Amino acid sequence: MKHLDSRKYTALLIVILAVLCLLAASIGRYSMNPADVLRALYTKAKGIEGNRTMENVLFLVRIPRILAAVFVGAALSLSGAIYQGIFKNPLVSPDLLGVSSGACVGAAVAILLGFNLAWTQVFAFFGGIMAVNLAVMLARVLRNTSNIVLVLSGIIISGLMGSILGVLKFIADPETELSSIVYWQMGSIAGVNLKQVFAVMPLMITAMVIMLLLSWRINIMSFGEQEAKSLGINVVLLRGIAIICASLLTASAVSISGTIGWIGLVIPHLGRILVGPDNTKLFPVTLLQGAIFLLLIDTISRVATSVEIPLSILTGLIGAPFYAYILWERKTKLT
Repeated sequence: MKHLDSRKYTALLIVILAVLCLLAASIGRYSMNPADVLRALYTKAKGIEGNRTMENVLFLVRIPRILAAVFVGAALSLSGAIYQGIFKNPLVSPDLLGVSSGACVGAAVAILLGFNLAWTQVFAFFGGIMAVNLAVMLARVLRNTSNIVLVLSGIIISGLMGSILGVLKFIADPETELSSIVYWQMGSIAGVNLKQVFAVMPLMITAMVIMLLLSWRINIMSFGEQEAKSLGINVVLLRGIAIICASLLTASAVSISGTIGWIGLVIPHLGRILVGPDNTKLFPVTLLQGAIFLLLIDTISRVATSVEIPLSILTGLIGAPFYAYILWERKTKLT
């Protein structure tokens, strides 16, 4: 398949994202005209009093959700591309080192302790970071920090976190706490506000910028560790920075949205099909595709039915068939 011109495709994705943001702000149970949305944004920027009801819906509900969907989708997809580039395997995803499982455990602990949403997000963030640290520490205890040992360590930690989460769900109150934990696992940004989004944006943006700047070094690592070392790349340092950035992106995303599956697996692979494996082109494209994808999914979940559909259900309906396609495409390499 002939690859697309990455610059033109990136520009197209930016336009699509801008249009989709405007449409997402316009549609819903309180419908607005896109022109009214733009007018409300203009009057807000000028400090002019406008339609109070429209402004409340727009600035307290829809804009926070749009920003959350854009940043969470971008963070999860980019972290997936980073993991796939570092481990040279297009079938790995952001929960590779147990980040998502650890974040769920942290959130479950906060829910059982009766903490509010803000503290639940804090616990989820540190739970994800803790899981990554455990995976890396396990690899160091084994005195082997190669890719395969890190992957196996991540699988072990994910299994451990899954078991801990099972215990927490078992002791949770079925009427209140259990439903909250299960809902967190399914993923949603329904209750997010601007304060919560702004709290994680600096971490996300910093990690994104670092990885975009280091994308060409990830390309060199694809030749193999020995070749990268011969070209002057500090493989251990680069891999450590990449894992830290990808883990920060995933933990930050999960802390405000809960667990949303498949994005970190499907979106990077789609980008690889369209623009090729060059990470200097793939990372920006993947970032934008992830933002568009999750914003579209969240808008559908918000307007399709009277009750919001958890995001992981919709992403799974798309991601599972696409994952099957990936396996079919690679079947000759897997045998």
